[in-house]
Amino acid sequence: MMLDKIKASIENSVGKECFFRFNGSRNQIEEFRGTINGTYSAIFTIAVENFGVRSFSYSDILTKNLEILDLDICKL
Repeated sequence: MMLDKIKASIENSVGKECFFRFNGSRNQIEEFRGTINGTYSAIFTIAVENFGVRSFSYSDILTKNLEILDLDICKL
């Protein structure tokens, strides 16, 4: 049920710029600004300036490996 809410929020945020914090392996934290540009059944994609496109699963938000910060429109 929670994944359905996350997926719906991401789908409503397509085309909006957000600030992201990704907790990667070995406690490496990446912060970047990007635009959510696509949603699919298991993943969504983010266009990141000077990097290209990154993809994440909806469960990354559920497990707090990926946080969407800063902009009220994109808060989950």
